[in-house]
Amino acid sequence: MASLLKEVYEKTSEFEAFFTGGDIQWTTDGGHFLCQCNNVIKVIDVNTLCNTLTIGESVEEKDDSDQIYTFQMSHDNQSIVSAHKSGLLKLWDRESGEQLKVWRSGHKGAVAKLAFDSTDINVASGGTDGNIRLWDINHHTCTSSLKGAMGVFTILKYHPDPSKQLIFGAADDTKIRSWDSKTGKDGLIYSGHFSKVTSVQFTPDNEYMISSGRDRVLILWKLGESKALRVVPVYESIETTILMPPSFKIPNFKKKIETEGIYVACAGEKGVVKIWNIQMSRLMFEQSNSLVSPAAEEGGLAITHLLFNEARNMVSIVTVDHNIIIHDLETFSCMKQMIGFTDEILDIIFLGKDESHIVVATNSRDLKYYELGSMDCKLLKGHTDIVLALATFPTRPDVFISSGKDNTVRIWVQGSDSEIKCFGVGARHTASVGSVFTSQTSDAFFTSVSQDSCLKIWSVPKEMDTTDQKIISSHTELAHNMDINCVAVSPNDKIIATGSQDKTAKLWSEELSLLGVLKGHRRGIWCVRFSPVDQVVLTSSADSTLKLWSIADLSCLKTFEGHESSVLKIDFLSKGQQIISSGADGLLKLWNIKTSDCKMSLDNHDGKVWSMTVNKDESLIITGGSDSKLVTLKDVSAERREKMAKEREELILQEQELMNLLHDKKLLKALRLALRMERPLHVLKIINEVLKVGHEKLSETLKEINNTQKETLLKFAVEWNTNNKNCHAAQLVFYILAPEIISGNLKVPSLRNFIEGALPYTERHFERLTNLLQDLNFITYTVNSMQPHPVKNIDQK
Repeated sequence: MASLLKEVYEKTSEFEAFFTGGDIQWTTDGGHFLCQCNNVIKVIDVNTLCNTLTIGESVEEKDDSDQIYTFQMSHDNQSIVSAHKSGLLKLWDRESGEQLKVWRSGHKGAVAKLAFDSTDINVASGGTDGNIRLWDINHHTCTSSLKGAMGVFTILKYHPDPSKQLIFGAADDTKIRSWDSKTGKDGLIYSGHFSKVTSVQFTPDNEYMISSGRDRVLILWKLGESKALRVVPVYESIETTILMPPSFKIPNFKKKIETEGIYVACAGEKGVVKIWNIQMSRLMFEQSNSLVSPAAEEGGLAITHLLFNEARNMVSIVTVDHNIIIHDLETFSCMKQMIGFTDEILDIIFLGKDESHIVVATNSRDLKYYELGSMDCKLLKGHTDIVLALATFPTRPDVFISSGKDNTVRIWVQGSDSEIKCFGVGARHTASVGSVFTSQTSDAFFTSVSQDSCLKIWSVPKEMDTTDQKIISSHTELAHNMDINCVAVSPNDKIIATGSQDKTAKLWSEELSLLGVLKGHRRGIWCVRFSPVDQVVLTSSADSTLKLWSIADLSCLKTFEGHESSVLKIDFLSKGQQIISSGADGLLKLWNIKTSDCKMSLDNHDGKVWSMTVNKDESLIITGGSDSKLVTLKDVSAERREKMAKEREELILQEQELMNLLHDKKLLKALRLALRMERPLHVLKIINEVLKVGHEKLSETLKEINNTQKETLLKFAVEWNTNNKNCHAAQLVFYILAPEIISGNLKVPSLRNFIEGALPYTERHFERLTNLLQDLNFITYTVNSMQPHPVKNIDQK
């Protein structure tokens, strides 16, 4: 049975945040997104979602002392300039991520906007001080300082025609200003908006400009004229616009497109994309398949960026929730969904008969539905507030339950095409539903607990074809006096367990009659689980402990201590012989129940590990926490045991070979093998054997070994040097290897540590030998003085 126990899980993948808000850009070929993520810029492959490059990472990456405020990519996609909290502007190579240049911005405050000109030679920086500074990036010198605007810049753009030498900017004063980029002189002021200007676009013929703002209008301007040609009311705050290409087709629009028209796509607080013919003030298209929820408040944010890629003929929608949704322009069907930042991950479940998908609940009303192989994601809409808990049926792995702060529970089913639909909604709770658990032997019922202190049993409808049908609770019980955090159902569906903030866990019958109360925790209980084999129940608490209870007599059988703070999730492994737990200390721990030992402790998260799920065969564990990371762990216990067995077998063979070499006096081969095996005692014996022949023989022998073996020998010599009996061999090794180190032929990376370890003992040995030599000389002198000397006869003088 011991061989069935898990010993170690290793991290195989980590899916973390790559876009936490701020600037985002799409490369010309459509293959990568450049996303602002905390203090760095991440380059994300659109197809694989892999982070191919991180720009701006440094030794202070954990410290936000020099965070990135904004960045801009050059038109040729070769360079990136970023503005930092320290007041520095940095130029990066996009392909390698190498920092090319760095210089001070000269602004009195932070830099809010950056822009490259069409030649990619000049960069403009717009600051919170209302000034624009123009830079020659080849010499990082300021060529002009443009003034006139008031407040923080929201728009900064060069005119696409380099011959016009114009730069446009808009700040908090709601005016769009232009300057001559060569002379720095003020140009026209375009006054028409009455709120923040959010975007500016230029037509391909460079004759017109379109601007949008939070004042719910689009304005068409003729360049060179300060009066607006047309003001188009759009009835929502606009945050972003893109100019549609001349040859595009409006999705699902059968009428002929006017080729002379100017078409602008805009998006804002309503969460939908609209295409306007701005010259005709006509709405041509309104998105009907939006996956973006409208802003919660009037004037709020829903969509922050629209990006168009001509090479792929696709439009990307970037939401305020940091999601990137890619649509095909011709049909406007959703091609891909990318989750840039999941915030805190509250719960995870495996889904499907082959467990090929996972469903993730985060600090959002939308569920994230991932395909495990590619991490392609879809948003599941239904809840109206944050989703808190998930549970799936062991007998129907394609059906799962969700609950949230909207006081509801929902039943979802996965179709044969892997599409998800909600077919049942229960709304009987009066407060947030914090935990759900399903029947373990059927798909007939599930349980839920809430902050209203109630435990409910719900019946699952047999018909799953309808959508959002109402489900009713068959039983309800006021279970605790405080919030109930967790619920679990026994393997035979006969007992239900609940855990509460009142520090107790309670056992209930299937008819919700109280069977017993488990008391012993000093703080609220976060999780409860039944053993799949034994008549015991496991609880975890905010008192940092796990407790194992007997169902028969309600006594505490064992207490597991090791976490430094609240234990948030627990589960049984290895047929009830082991426990896996995750805590607010960021640790994942594996426990042996029989010995109460912690077999493994993994630190893969930077915050609380709220969620943990184990697949059927226990080969995979996925954890999620407050750091927005999804970490996948694989059971490598069998591989580890096999590896250790091979290592033991190889070690036995090597030891036998070493004994044979020593017996045959093949000292050089024995030395090489002993060094490879890292056996300092055997190496010392071999060195002493060689010294019997002479020092010259040792020097010749050490020349025959490679540098890696010499470094190992040097490490052993430092150890030998700590003992008076072995210092002679150690000092001879130092003496022989020192010239090679000084000449550079032998490079030792940790030489400083070796010297620091050897020097004190060497000085002590030198002092001891010096004293011995003095004593020897004194004894020699004394002995010589004691020898009989001829005495001259005084009378003979």
